[in-house]
Amino acid sequence: MATKRITFRLYPNKKQANQLHQWRKLHCLLYNACIANRKTQYKQFGHTVDYFEQQNCLPEFKKVWEEYKPLGSQALQATIKRVDFAFQRFFKLKSGYPKFKASRRYKGWTYPSLSGWSVESSGHHGHLTLNNLGKIQIRGKARDWGIPNSCTIIYKQEKWYASITVACDPTRPTTDIGAIGLDFGVNHAIATSNGDLIDNPRFLKQSQDKIKQLSKKSRRKRAPNKKKIKASRRWLKARKAVSKIQSKVARQRQDWQHQISSKIVSDNSLIATEKLNLKEMTRKAKGKRKRQKTGLNRSILDVGIGNLKSLIKYKVTEAGGFYIEVPTSKVKP
Repeated sequence: MATKRITFRLYPNKKQANQLHQWRKLHCLLYNACIANRKTQYKQFGHTVDYFEQQNCLPEFKKVWEEYKPLGSQALQATIKRVDFAFQRFFKLKSGYPKFKASRRYKGWTYPSLSGWSVESSGHHGHLTLNNLGKIQIRGKARDWGIPNSCTIIYKQEKWYASITVACDPTRPTTDIGAIGLDFGVNHAIATSNGDLIDNPRFLKQSQDKIKQLSKKSRRKRAPNKKKIKASRRWLKARKAVSKIQSKVARQRQDWQHQISSKIVSDNSLIATEKLNLKEMTRKAKGKRKRQKTGLNRSILDVGIGNLKSLIKYKVTEAGGFYIEVPTSKVKP
């Protein structure tokens, strides 16, 4: 059994959408309160607060703040766990100190088990039921469907999504037992050991002029700042237009990556790719040639090499093949 994540689009009515926004705000306030509690306890009293201490405070917390009762205990525990993960990454030097989040930037919350929600679907559309909210229509298609495990509610680009993990037996047949080596680049996205070249579609470059024009318009509008000045409606409208184009570019890139990875896996059962340190390759430019380095970073990220490798890896594993990473010098297209 494998665990796969499937994302469905939610279509709540007006009343349900308002309730979802309220719950998202409450989860954000809980997230910030947990960070403030850890920070205050350590600085003023030298006491290190862990996940279990904050989790055990939830029953008394909900007696005082009754608006949190409809959200469900396990969903609140998952939000506290998210704070704990952030601090663990900080202590392991993998990220910075956890920061407070604005409610407009807080994406959503998670139901870590089957408590608080249920789904009526066979992988092709259906309905999602949330406790104290009701039934919501969902749309989406899953390649493989199985037993639902967890659900994450996400708000992105003014749309609601449900990301559901299922335990299933994925199947992905291959038409050949060939072997191939892949070399990633910027001018050509992929160069294969067979001599084939796959061009870089450059989705971001095609939309860059529109993004620059809209960004220029937004800079002329009243933007929000730290002095509690609200953004103007025209600024919000301009930013919304930019976000819409960027979201479209991301969807185009993801669709192209799925098509290319599926084609490669269907023709080969052994795939070797070069081992790249993408974090160092796309590090922020310093000193001279800053503009050139910024353009190179943008081109590398536009290909999405990291995500493309991940798609190839899990798809060839589902097909029963093999995936290996070798140093760059050993991959000869």
